[in-house]
Amino acid sequence: MKVAIVKYNAGNIRSVDFALKRLGVEASITDNHEELSAADKVIFPGVGEASTTMKYLKERELDSLLRGLHQPVLGICLGLQLMCAASEEGEAECIGIFDLTVKKFEPRQKVPHMGWNSLSGIQGKLIPRELEGRYTYFVHSYYAPICDQTTAVADYINPFSAALERDNFYATQFHPEKSGSVGERILKSFLEL
Repeated sequence: MKVAIVKYNAGNIRSVDFALKRLGVEASITDNHEELSAADKVIFPGVGEASTTMKYLKERELDSLLRGLHQPVLGICLGLQLMCAASEEGEAECIGIFDLTVKKFEPRQKVPHMGWNSLSGIQGKLIPRELEGRYTYFVHSYYAPICDQTTAVADYINPFSAALERDNFYATQFHPEKSGSVGERILKSFLEL
């Protein structure tokens, strides 16, 4: 199985690569359109700022490439947010796979939301149902509201989409690569789709 990690100017790529290696998967880290299109699975991770990252993706036409992929694609953290239509962070126009605007947390509690939080309302194909109530690791100041494509919910300041699915596109706001055995189960589930 060929797994490709999208290489772009956002952090966290190495930790995803190491998590895949622990599962016995050697992934390529690439921004090459042909390699990404030929991969069996594509992972779109990220830690960074939405508007500058979208500028980088658009300059390299990676936004339109990602939108047109037909194999399973997994967005992680900033990856999930950039797969939405827009973000309040830098008023960014994003890729538009999920018809949502990413919102900034109202700072009624500490922002960013950083730490472990439980998953509820699990549905869809990515996250096994037996992980209901289990904890995953989050670091974010912006969130995707709950919608028809929400497949798991977490609650911090307000309930938000911890995971989204649409067709061959899957996304998690949490970091499966930093979520211990629960995250490992979710990555393994993605690789088995």
